[in-house]
Amino acid sequence: MLRLMTARAADASSRLAGLKVKAVFLAALGLTLATAAYAPAYAQNGKIGPAAQAAYDNKYEVYGGINYMNFQAGQNLPKRMNFAGAEMMGTYWLNSRLGVAGDYRFEGGTTPVLPSPASFRPSRQLVLMNVGMAGVQYRGPKNHYAAIDYHALVGVAHGQFNGPTNFDVGLYTDRTKPIGAFGGSLDYNRSRNLALRLQPDLIVEHFGSEYREFFAISAGVIYRFGKQ
Repeated sequence: MLRLMTARAADASSRLAGLKVKAVFLAALGLTLATAAYAPAYAQNGKIGPAAQAAYDNKYEVYGGINYMNFQAGQNLPKRMNFAGAEMMGTYWLNSRLGVAGDYRFEGGTTPVLPSPASFRPSRQLVLMNVGMAGVQYRGPKNHYAAIDYHALVGVAHGQFNGPTNFDVGLYTDRTKPIGAFGGSLDYNRSRNLALRLQPDLIVEHFGSEYREFFAISAGVIYRFGKQ
């Protein structure tokens, strides 16, 4: 009976967390769009902006930054965890609007676990994840100061969950599973080739018995080069 009540509580908590993830993602995306709309007017009035106009005629671009993501490291764990790591993405632009992209992310963090008979078992467990994805990127509204891009990426993620003992504390076993990232980015130009990027994502993964949704966001630097 106790296990049934715990499972139901975990399921309800997971659904509520999923709704929160959607709300946070939409809020972050809305803030990104609002910032992009405000940037040109502020730059004109404040007389700040890139030294040279961005032409968006580049053939390649590379992005590197720091990344945050929330996650649930076990099917029935009652609480989620926070990942921190790094992200790298490269894009080959087919034309001024559409490009193909490859993305790699490394994440690490600790998660709360279920009680264990082993007294030396830590209450939190280190989890590591490597993510590789590919997909498309679409360049949306753009001007001299900023641009908004949209992307859809799918691939696989390998999670390392195993701890120092064989006791079941609610974690997944080490496994490789499908994952996707769907979101957009705001690029604030600092020069013709260099820009600062803020990128929120909706993460969809299938490490357990169902698809689950999480929120991720990264910030870093983008460099454009090559001529179409």
